[in-house]
Amino acid sequence: MQTMQTPLDRLMDFDLTEEQRQVRASVREFAEKEILPHVEQYEREERYPLELIEKLPPLGLMGPLISEEYGGSYSDAMTYGIIVEELARIDWVIASVVSVSNSLVATALGSFGTEEQKQRYLPAIARGECLASACLTEPGGGTDLPNMQTTATKVDGGWKITGTKVFISHAAHAGVFFVVASVDRAKKHKGVTAFLVDPGQTEGIRIGEFPMRTLKRDNLAEVHFEDAFVPDDAILGEPGKGFPVLGSALDMGRFSVAARCVGQAQRCLDLALPYALEREAFGQKIGEFQLIQKKIADMTCRTQAARNAVYQLGRMKDQGVGRASMEASLAKLVSSQAAVDNALDAIQIYGGYGLSGEYEVGRLLLEAKSLEFGEGTSELHTKMIAEFMLGIRKQ
Repeated sequence: MQTMQTPLDRLMDFDLTEEQRQVRASVREFAEKEILPHVEQYEREERYPLELIEKLPPLGLMGPLISEEYGGSYSDAMTYGIIVEELARIDWVIASVVSVSNSLVATALGSFGTEEQKQRYLPAIARGECLASACLTEPGGGTDLPNMQTTATKVDGGWKITGTKVFISHAAHAGVFFVVASVDRAKKHKGVTAFLVDPGQTEGIRIGEFPMRTLKRDNLAEVHFEDAFVPDDAILGEPGKGFPVLGSALDMGRFSVAARCVGQAQRCLDLALPYALEREAFGQKIGEFQLIQKKIADMTCRTQAARNAVYQLGRMKDQGVGRASMEASLAKLVSSQAAVDNALDAIQIYGGYGLSGEYEVGRLLLEAKSLEFGEGTSELHTKMIAEFMLGIRKQ
């Protein structure tokens, strides 16, 4: 039996394969060495981390859900989750680049894309030449997709898309937009259609700034489609059948976001532990006070409970379970709450320094809160879990 270095290593790696442990170690080493030294600077400068993203493809980190046939480094879902977790432990934005390209675009392309679409986008994504951006959320809300306002109108040779998407990551640097629009709003979800749009080759797309109090290095954008013409072959799947495309992608999207939440929850714990052993008050280490110890215990339990939920979902996907919507909601809900609560406890352990620019725990709170909204709010997932359990909603 392998000897574990710390109690946390034992919790993390208990039933992973040796290869998965090696992936965790190598991605963690890369993230700490190549990404961590730049995160705070890039955030202050509101600088999108293109130079850091360029380091991902040589390590196979841009295409872990893309098959080798299309130039990817295909791995199982569990290994992919570990990759995203470890990247997010250091940087939300870098993890998001991998997450959007793989969980949304690559997953949807693999299930519904034509061979021509796969050949056009997947190798370029794996090589890091084409970043992906998901244009889903609208000003009126991101959760209520059947009532989206963005429309796609049929014209000769294609479609004209009109509408606005907000909170869009990577938009200014993307080579492909994953866009959802309705071809018939009266049909609600039966009108939703998925498109793959090349923003560099499409007139009628305007990308505007979307100022944020956090994630300034992500350069979140507002994307306006003003009669943007796309050809018929831009449709992913079939007109009016975008909900199955989204459903296929959202399970993995929520898995990915949940794994990112685990990474952030873990980072909060990693930062709180040494500080509690170094900081002194009333003549002793604050880690010796029972109330601080309770926070450490709570942070540890939350992190591991969230990790277990995420890993269970990953294993289900690796066993070939097509739809695991309830389990995806459970993993997303538990892990996002763990990330927020761990950040709050870490700040409390740091005291006033937790809000100082010298330490990163204050930034982690705002980033964790953004993950609580992404891929469905906590309220949505609470409702979905209850409806699945009561039989009101089916997989």
